[in-house]
Amino acid sequence: MQKRWAIRENTDEQAISNLAAELAITPVLSKLLVQRGIDTFEGARYFFRPDHRHLHDPFLMKDMEKAIDCIEEAIKTNEKILVYGDYDVDGTTAVSVVYGFFKKYHRHLEYYIPDRYKEGYGISTQGIDYAAEHEFSLIIALDCGIKSVEKIAYANELGIDFIICDHHTPGDELPEAVAVLDPKRADCEYPYKELSGCGIGFKLIQAFAERNNIPFEEVSCYFDLVAISIACDIVHITGENRVLAYYGLYKLNNNPCIGVKTLMEVAGKTSNYSIADIVFLLGPRINAAGRIDDAKHAVELLIACNEENAKEKGELINIKNTERKGHDLSITDAALSMIDNDAILIGRKSTVVFNENWHKGVIGIVASRLTEKYYRPTVVLTHSNGHVAGSARSVLGYDLYEALCGCSDLLIQFGGHKYAAGLTMAPENVDAFINRFEEVVSSTITDEQLIQQILIDAELQLTDIESKFFRILNQFAPFGPENMSPVFISKNVYVSGNAGLVGSNHIKMTVMQPGSAMFDCIAFNHGEYLSKIKKDTPFDICYSIEENIWRDKRSIQLNIKGIRIGD
Repeated sequence: MQKRWAIRENTDEQAISNLAAELAITPVLSKLLVQRGIDTFEGARYFFRPDHRHLHDPFLMKDMEKAIDCIEEAIKTNEKILVYGDYDVDGTTAVSVVYGFFKKYHRHLEYYIPDRYKEGYGISTQGIDYAAEHEFSLIIALDCGIKSVEKIAYANELGIDFIICDHHTPGDELPEAVAVLDPKRADCEYPYKELSGCGIGFKLIQAFAERNNIPFEEVSCYFDLVAISIACDIVHITGENRVLAYYGLYKLNNNPCIGVKTLMEVAGKTSNYSIADIVFLLGPRINAAGRIDDAKHAVELLIACNEENAKEKGELINIKNTERKGHDLSITDAALSMIDNDAILIGRKSTVVFNENWHKGVIGIVASRLTEKYYRPTVVLTHSNGHVAGSARSVLGYDLYEALCGCSDLLIQFGGHKYAAGLTMAPENVDAFINRFEEVVSSTITDEQLIQQILIDAELQLTDIESKFFRILNQFAPFGPENMSPVFISKNVYVSGNAGLVGSNHIKMTVMQPGSAMFDCIAFNHGEYLSKIKKDTPFDICYSIEENIWRDKRSIQLNIKGIRIGD
């Protein structure tokens, strides 16, 4: 696939120079900081030294006082409380955090995860009816509910109070809940807006602990679950999220809860986790519980109190993940074949594919794979409970949610973010939606947005990569959205020794520049360049710098993002 290399726009050269002198670091490292909005010594100290004391006062969040008052009253009067959360990683970790914490202080507590196929996303009528039937008078909703105006009104009629803890963008009307915790509320002055759903749940228990003089250790023990939610929900790793992710990774790598420890074991990696490792190893297994079977299995694992129960649930989830992989691969192959054999689909600026027999639990994964392959806004549709359900993914810079707004009259419901969304429609609207979505995308997407971009942070000489540079660069972690691992360009490098193919389409080689050390490289999915790489021919590379750990030996490795020969 064609990719364009784009160098970040020039930043303030004077600020870069001043900061480099003040911190005694190289101009390249200083530039990386300035690009992240850090141009003072104090800002750099805050960035490089995350501290739990940097976490914001939870009572700065709109309605937090009301939420804690409500929970305290429910505990005092022995009311039954239902902790309700979505079936994805963010929802199940949020439920695990809030249920696990309050279970220590209240006996009349249960949790509820809606069935992905019978109830769908968010607050369901069935869930409210369950609460009424079992005499729950308070529901704490996590990672959902901000747009459930009608459902909350129905709960109010039944005498059930709601506390909503959500991080999605509100609609024009807020639900009539006792408290609505969402930093994205227009009237909420909370300093950080990008918390995950689990992050909102964490702020809730933090507030309760502060109000009731509960030691912070009773809250911080959930850092590992919060970090998993931050990684898997692809929220920004800046500000407060960066502090939570930093401490969460430390706990995960040093003292994870029993459930997370078991999950790491079944994933085949028990140490040195990064945000990316969480996304690719832990997230799919947690999600598999709800995609293939019942998301309650994920919560049961994450709140497990003994290793025997955790091992049982961990093995079950791993089996479901294997099953999920089978559905994923077969549906992806079918979708690719459908597109490649249809000239009309190939020529479009959007991708919409539909098969009534596809497994609903994996269509989001398939949508991501199709977006990687064709690099355009993508929707994958299948039948579900008499309707057609879809999962959508976008490309860098294109607002998928706004595109779906342009199709809203054809949809029963939709929701999500700029880059990922879910939707439901009547079967008779599928053809109209396919055409409308293409019309909207074609009229709003730019040609540049349809070409995958490699955004390069700075040019680097290979001689610049020495131990101090690498040590400081590592302190930019944890990496993730809005704080991605820096990408560098080095020009006129030479291959040293042999370049060879590993796996199906990956190049492993060693490169150098005159006067530099030799650096091992891995170039995933760049096999087509192997025949062009000659020992005496210079070429350009763009790459991130990482630590490769093999049999307890550590070395610097360049992870190649792009190769340019003869340009």
